[in-house]
Amino acid sequence: MSMLIPAIDLRDGRVVRLRQGDYALQTTFEFNPLRLAASYVTQGAGWVHIVDLDGARSGRFENLDVIAAIAASGVRVQAGGGVRDDAGLARLFDVGVSRVVVGSIAIRDPATVARWLGRYGPERLTLALDTRYRDGHWQLPSAGWIEAELATLDELAPWYANAGARHLLCTDIDRDGMMSGPNLSLYAHLAGIAPALKVQASGGVSSLADITALREGGVAGIILGRALLEGAFSLADGMVAAC
Repeated sequence: MSMLIPAIDLRDGRVVRLRQGDYALQTTFEFNPLRLAASYVTQGAGWVHIVDLDGARSGRFENLDVIAAIAASGVRVQAGGGVRDDAGLARLFDVGVSRVVVGSIAIRDPATVARWLGRYGPERLTLALDTRYRDGHWQLPSAGWIEAELATLDELAPWYANAGARHLLCTDIDRDGMMSGPNLSLYAHLAGIAPALKVQASGGVSSLADITALREGGVAGIILGRALLEGAFSLADGMVAAC
């Protein structure tokens, strides 16, 4: 069984989706983020995944009030976007986030994230190693996917598994928001190089068949964004396919 985790991406306090991480290719949805989170919980969600897109690019928490309000509603929140240091991590924990997603700093400063894993434990952190396949490597862009980095997925995923990490969120950026189907070979590759990690698959899910395929591929979690917002299927039906 794979856990379904509905996603709410925030920009200027509004629910949005990007295509392939491009801030210029934004779709804005007329959903109140708090009501949207509540509707997902009503349909059976145990977790909601929240991304502060403004914070991911700027390194500042620009939608913290919305994240705090959703966390205060009682749902378990996995959230990230803008965590760059100890203070930023503490701010998200302080507003009730159950599990903080660390992306850019996980790529740029693994030693700091390893220290956090030791201090807070592996259940409080999700590593976001979002990736593009270029020049024969799974590259790891940062800062809202706009800055190139030297580290690769094949280097960092096993390193973090050895450092005690448990949860890894991995998006194929080329499929993000495209509803073109998930990259099953990417998740099979991750299972081969870092089998100890519980992988959350993200990017491209457009049908119940995609959920079934990911479940059969062994991923621990499936992030659902545009497919739910555009009504491709209901969260309840998705949960049946994930069992």
